[in-house]
Amino acid sequence: MNKTFLIARREFLSRVQKKTFLLTTILLPLFIFGFYALIIYFSVKTSDNIQIAIVDRAHIMDNILPKHSDDVQFIILKDASLNDLDNQILQKKITGYILVPAHYNIMGFDTLSLKSDKSIGLLTREKIQKKFSDLLEEKRLIALNLNKKQIDSIQNANTLQFTSLEGKKDSDAKAGVSYGVGYFSGFLIYIILFIYGTMVMRGVMEEKMNRIAEVIVSSVKPFKLMMGKITGIGAVGLVQFIIWIVLILGLTMLLPFIFPQIGQQTTELPMQPGAMQAAASMKNSGGLQEVMAGLSTINFPFIIGTFIFYFLGGYLLYASLFAAVGSAVNEDPQDAQSLLLPITMPIIFAMVIMTKAVNEPNSSLAVFGSMFPLTSPIVMMARIAHGVPDGVPLWQLLLSMTLLVGGFLATTWLAAKIYRVGILMYGKKPTWKEMWKWAFIKN
Repeated sequence: MNKTFLIARREFLSRVQKKTFLLTTILLPLFIFGFYALIIYFSVKTSDNIQIAIVDRAHIMDNILPKHSDDVQFIILKDASLNDLDNQILQKKITGYILVPAHYNIMGFDTLSLKSDKSIGLLTREKIQKKFSDLLEEKRLIALNLNKKQIDSIQNANTLQFTSLEGKKDSDAKAGVSYGVGYFSGFLIYIILFIYGTMVMRGVMEEKMNRIAEVIVSSVKPFKLMMGKITGIGAVGLVQFIIWIVLILGLTMLLPFIFPQIGQQTTELPMQPGAMQAAASMKNSGGLQEVMAGLSTINFPFIIGTFIFYFLGGYLLYASLFAAVGSAVNEDPQDAQSLLLPITMPIIFAMVIMTKAVNEPNSSLAVFGSMFPLTSPIVMMARIAHGVPDGVPLWQLLLSMTLLVGGFLATTWLAAKIYRVGILMYGKKPTWKEMWKWAFIKN
């Protein structure tokens, strides 16, 4: 064990003491923060002001005040020359216009057209169509002899409130925050497994190609050499990601103060359907205050603790497999690519399951993914964000942890068997069939 510690210490210090470690650890969060800050800045400062003229010849917009927003504005005109409107479009005074003919029936299903000189993007079309549909809906309700107070009551009514069996309120903001935290945690472990698993494989390949491993295994058993390398690189990853998380969270907290419009802009950026629903729910439920209330319901110490466990368990499980591949590869790095597919496929499969687990944490697929050791580090973090026992029953969490530890022991045993043969094997193109034979060669 002392030799394993020495190897791990060497791997850790040899990487931490490099200037590249310090630069990537500090500069990467700053780069990510700056990248998203620029996206938000251009979204806030350079967003086009869409002005749509409504030529209301049917007088259906009488006594209706359009609800303006920062990006889409409606101008209601009782009558205007179409040639004049065409000229205003060419002169960039308006983006387009909608002609409502005199015979238009507000309670009918006639389709209106928006005329513009250039193509309008998909997201902008959805914004315009939604806002115009809201205007027509309000007018239709008025036609049914509903007053303004009744209309506001209908449009703003929240018909459902979600609660648990114990009567605990499950707000939309909490569901949205749980979605974001779960997705971020799962995606972070996904990145960890790829980056540091590949780092272990390349470290083993370099030592084998440089013939350093032949010298080391003369005084250290191959198993201790493999575990020392895995532990040392894992410690580097743990330290680096702790620093990244602290910096990214600290910098992210500054964004609302730098860009007060961030809440509105982020809900309008292209997202997955589940993320769009979560963002819309948070926006409709009270804005930033509701988001902060949702954050207060998240047990972050518990999530951080489980994150570290699944980070270490997932890394150790996959790093041993990456090390086994690295030990089998000779001078041709292309051999490693052909051997990595069976290892990387479960990671990609886990990412696919995670996209469902953040929306439906108790679905059958999510439960299976959080139990299976090769996918549980990613999928379980997506479920954990919804809470225990709301998102994950306690027995499922304990069983998942137990299976992950058992999976790590099994893959480490298998990888060690392959490693002890592969690290000293030269001149033979490796295959998984050949590596499987190595795993069962007797001492």
